[in-house]
Amino acid sequence: MTPTPPLGDKSVLITGAARGLGLEMARQCVAAGARVTLADVLSEEGARAAQELGDRARFVTHDVTSEEQWATAVGTAREFGGGRLDSLVNNAGISTGGLLHEESVAHFRKVLETNLIGTFIGLRTAIPVMAGQDGGGSIVNISSAAGLMGLAMTGSYGAAKWGVRGLTKIGAVELAGSRVRVNSVHPGVTYTPMTSTEGFVPGEGNFPGTPMGRVGEPAEIASAVAFLLSDAASYITGAELAVDGGWTVGPTVAGLTQR
Repeated sequence: MTPTPPLGDKSVLITGAARGLGLEMARQCVAAGARVTLADVLSEEGARAAQELGDRARFVTHDVTSEEQWATAVGTAREFGGGRLDSLVNNAGISTGGLLHEESVAHFRKVLETNLIGTFIGLRTAIPVMAGQDGGGSIVNISSAAGLMGLAMTGSYGAAKWGVRGLTKIGAVELAGSRVRVNSVHPGVTYTPMTSTEGFVPGEGNFPGTPMGRVGEPAEIASAVAFLLSDAASYITGAELAVDGGWTVGPTVAGLTQR
């Protein structure tokens, strides 16, 4: 794994950080020197994760659909970070699948409420803080490969992730003058406890649908996020970074080998 650029003593808030991708992001940010507030609805897992990460990590119970809990999460991160919120990672979300004509309206609304509106509330809460402090800040919104292409059986999920991509562009334009950078990361299929139940396993040749022929590892997504949070990415805003093994570039070609 490529070493993470130093994050100094930055104050970082990561949602959906109790496990999976969010926890790996928190782990790498702590290792890079940041003070990290892990936020999640999974209180027991989140508290245990923060304890394992040591004294540079703190946990707050957080439902991203709640404006009040967003205010608490941002306040906790600022308190832990010496009055600052340098970075926000909007990672929390729910994964789902199904055909458009089979998905209920109630379920569609629920997914958008968590994956898109939750991200919007996070932006709305964090922006005044970051824009009002010296040095601005960095926001990374976790979209998906499903936010870069039309992917069957991802109606509500794909719509939300396309929306997250759009919010990122708008935020980048609006906040550039305040030195707040906003970028999106678009993971492909990544091996986590959740995807393992769907039959995805790590290793070469286990995901032939992508040019690299495998699913991603959480550390590979997290390192891209940590880079965008760091000062090494100081001239990057409004970017959409696909970390997907080439999945969204184009289809694989059977029998093709490098010559």
